Amino acid sequence: MSPLNGIKIIDLSKVLAGPLCAQYLGDLGADVIKVEPPVQGDDTRAWLPLRGGESASFMAVNHNKKSIALDLKSPQGKRAFRRIIADADVVIQGFGSGTAKRLEVDYDSIKALVPDIIYCEISGYGRNGPLGTEPGYDVMLQAFSGMISSIGQAGGDPARVSFSPVDLGTGMHAVSGILAALLEKQRSGQGAYVEVSLLDTAMGYMGYMAHNYWASGKVPSRMGTAHPSLCPYQVFDTQDGSIMLGVGNDRLWKKFCETAALQEYENDPRFATNADRVANFQATCDLVAEKMRTRKTDEWQKALLAAGVPVSPIHTLADALNHEQVQARNIVVKSEHATLGEIPHIAYPVTLNNQPRDAKLPPPVLGQHSREILLQAGYSEAEIETLITEGVVEQHSGV
Repeated sequence: MSPLNGIKIIDLSKVLAGPLCAQYLGDLGADVIKVEPPVQGDDTRAWLPLRGGESASFMAVNHNKKSIALDLKSPQGKRAFRRIIADADVVIQGFGSGTAKRLEVDYDSIKALVPDIIYCEISGYGRNGPLGTEPGYDVMLQAFSGMISSIGQAGGDPARVSFSPVDLGTGMHAVSGILAALLEKQRSGQGAYVEVSLLDTAMGYMGYMAHNYWASGKVPSRMGTAHPSLCPYQVFDTQDGSIMLGVGNDRLWKKFCETAALQEYENDPRFATNADRVANFQATCDLVAEKMRTRKTDEWQKALLAAGVPVSPIHTLADALNHEQVQARNIVVKSEHATLGEIPHIAYPVTLNNQPRDAKLPPPVLGQHSREILLQAGYSEAEIETLITEGVVEQHSGV
């Protein structure tokens, strides 16, 4: 299955949210053209670490795309862009407020050229409201939304979520919005303006915590790895390390007590139900912590898994990537990069009909496909050479 086969996506976005969205649409079979400024390209191309001059961050969210390096500030670049998008289905952009209009790639300008276009705009705080013109950054929205205030050790400093979840989540929401718009277009023939923002994504992440706040009047606080509604549900030290324990209900509490030789506490009125354990949070954690320190991590892992109690070692990323379960899922795939040779990728986290995952195209080098894209748009070789000579277009040398 390649459900988006024949769908043409124009990716004007940069950094993480928009590029991830376009990459996932490419994973689903769409033809994705990434439009970048000449010389520097997408901002993430300069992010460290670099491998052979190519940014790891860029490569993480830009496979299954072709790249054209095109100066959208020049009249010739604007004309070329209009020819490229003439048969496009979707445009994705995440420019700062006012930039898209200045470049003539805003929704109204594109819709005038392609009336049934699906246009996805990504912004920091949304385009309305008092912060509608402010730029958005993942960590700022983590802070703004209350996320950072709830993360970290109790009594300690707040902590940032390390992997930019607001950016990545916004990209995922953009995928679902675009897919919904494509379905609507099939039915009605109408395009759509799809809007996503880092703010909306961040507040969406805080949804169940917001309901807890509305119900209890208590603002979420830092609890380390613990959970405000479940107990024991956190990391505990073992004899030789630490382990994540997830006693998510009373049935699992009984299984845990039997496995840990704590049967006498199974029906203790302080611990018998989850509500009891949450009400006696510290006493529950102290009881479990003392017991968990009596065995090694591997011993607990085997015993608790055999009993059906959720438990996990605290892996590093390297541990996870090398784990046999991750390898069995084929979530790591490889492609042949133009300058680096074979490189690995984290694949699209969805499979259809048990098809093997792959990356059909590697992340492009800047301007790798400029000539090919312009030829498809009806330019002659001579016209393309003129654009390259004038600096309107950059074609990667040697490709």
